[in-house]
Amino acid sequence: MHKTLTAQAAKSLIHGAEECALLDIREHGQYGEGHPFLSVHCPYSDFEQSVHRLVPNTHVPVILMDDGDGLSALAAAQLQAMGYTDISVLQGGAPAWQRTGYTLYKGVNLPSKTLGEIIEHSDHPQVITPQTLDAWQRQGRALHFFDCRPPNEYAKMTIPGAQCVPNGELAHRLAAVVCDDVHPIVVTCAGRTRGLIGAAGLGRLGLKNPIYAVENGTQGWALAGLSLQRGNGQPEMPKLTAEQTHTSRQRADALITAEALHCIDATHFLQLAKDSSRTLYLVDVRSVAEYSEDHLPDAEHAWSGQIAQAADLTIGVRRARVVLSDDTGMRAAMAALWLRAVGYEVYILRETASSALPAAWRQNRPTLPQVNTVTRLPVAQVARLLQAQEIGLLDIRNSQDFRKAHIEGACWTSRARLALTLRRLPKDRALVVLASDPVAAAHTVQDVTDLGYTVLGIAEGGPAHWQAGGLKLVASAQTPADAECIDFLFFVHDRHDGNLDSARQYLAWETGLIAQLDDAEKASFRLS
Repeated sequence: MHKTLTAQAAKSLIHGAEECALLDIREHGQYGEGHPFLSVHCPYSDFEQSVHRLVPNTHVPVILMDDGDGLSALAAAQLQAMGYTDISVLQGGAPAWQRTGYTLYKGVNLPSKTLGEIIEHSDHPQVITPQTLDAWQRQGRALHFFDCRPPNEYAKMTIPGAQCVPNGELAHRLAAVVCDDVHPIVVTCAGRTRGLIGAAGLGRLGLKNPIYAVENGTQGWALAGLSLQRGNGQPEMPKLTAEQTHTSRQRADALITAEALHCIDATHFLQLAKDSSRTLYLVDVRSVAEYSEDHLPDAEHAWSGQIAQAADLTIGVRRARVVLSDDTGMRAAMAALWLRAVGYEVYILRETASSALPAAWRQNRPTLPQVNTVTRLPVAQVARLLQAQEIGLLDIRNSQDFRKAHIEGACWTSRARLALTLRRLPKDRALVVLASDPVAAAHTVQDVTDLGYTVLGIAEGGPAHWQAGGLKLVASAQTPADAECIDFLFFVHDRHDGNLDSARQYLAWETGLIAQLDDAEKASFRLS
C-alpha cells in the first residue's frame, strides 16, 4: 500500500532534515519542461532499472510524482513488489505542485546548475571573454587551455586549441599537463556550470598560475561569431608518472585538510554500510578506463566533474551518504567539495581494488521484479505476419528515432502512454514490439499483457536489420506530433547545433536560476 501527500507535505519532506526521494516519473520532455527543484528524474518508461540504481535503500521514504494522470499508482505497485516500505504519491502530480504556487523549473540538473551560479558569486572565479581568448591565441600567447567536459561531449565540439581533461581529472593530472606556475590556465565547458566550477576548484589548490573560465563556454564562443572545432574524437586521459601521481596525492592531502573533507578506510565504510537507517552510495570518480580495469564491488561510475555537474543522475536520495572511491584522493576531493555544497554527507575512500570490500556489502537492496521471457522474433517472421495483416507493430523506441526511420504501419508509443495508445488498436490482433532496450521492452510487454492484449514477441535487431530483412522503412518528421513526444526535451535542444537564439535562451535560463529560488531552495546549498 502507498500513502498520498499534498504538495505542501511533499515539499516539507524534501526540504526536511531526514533522507527523502522525490521522484518525477514523467518522461524526459515533460520533466525538462518543468519539475520541482529537488526532484530526481526516474521515468516510468525505464522505472524499475532506474529506481533500483537511484534509490538503493528500500527503507528510504519515496515520493512519486506523475502528470496528474494516475501513473504513480502503477509505479507505487512496482516499488512495493521491489521491497520498498515507505511509498507516497503526490496528489495531483506536477499540475498540483504548480497550482499550490510552487515553481516548476525548466531544464535538467537544477541543483548542480544553480551551484555553478552560486559559486560565481561566492568564489568569484576569473572569467575571460571569447574575444580576449581568441586574441590571445592569435597573438601566440602561452597558456594552458582545457575543455573540462568528458570525452564524449568534447568529441562533438570544442573551442579550437582546447585539450580534453575533464574537471577533477585536470586537478589530478595537473603535474602532467601544466609544468609551470606562470602561464594562465583556461578552462571551458559548453555553457557556464562546469567552467565556473572547474576554475573555482583549481583556485582552491593555491596555484600561482592565473586561472580563467571562458565566459559562457562553447556557446559564448559561437555567439561571439567564432567557429567551433567539431568531430574531435574521444582522447585518452594524459598519463602520469609515479612522481606526478605522488604530486596528485600531496595536493589532495592539502585540499582535504584545508576544506575539512572526511576520509575513511574500508573498515569505516563497512560500518556505514551496516546502518540500515541511511542510504549509502559508492561512486568511483576515476576515468572510465581505470574504472573498467578494476573497481570496488557495486560501485557506480561517474567522472569527478560529472558527479558535481549532474549528481541527480546517480544520487536519487536527498541528504544521503556518498562515498567517493579514488586512488590519490584528488578527484574525490574535488567532487566532495561540491556534493557537500548541495547537501550530501560525503566521504573519500582512497581505495579502488575490487578485493578491498566484500561483494555483498550493501543492505536493504531492492529486488528487480521478474518479468516473463519475451520471444525474439526473426525479421523474416515479422515480415510474413505483417504482410498477412496478422499483427500490429508497437514501436517503443525514442520518438526522434521513430521520426527518422520506422517500419511502415508501426504505431509509436511510450510505456507511460500505453493505455491511451492501446485503446486505438483492436484487441483481436496480436502485437509485435519494436524496441532498442530489451529490458525496458520486457517490462512494457508485461504492461501490454496486463491490459489484455496479446504480444507475440520483440522484433530482433534495429532499423538497418529490419530493412535488410525486407521490411519497408519510412520517415515521419511530424509523427508523432511534438505534443506527443513526451520523451524528448525541445527546450533549447539545438543550442549546440548552431541555433544561436537557443544558446542565448539557455544562457539566460542559467543566469536566471538563483532569482527563481524560494527560501527553502536557497537553504539547500552550503558553501564552506
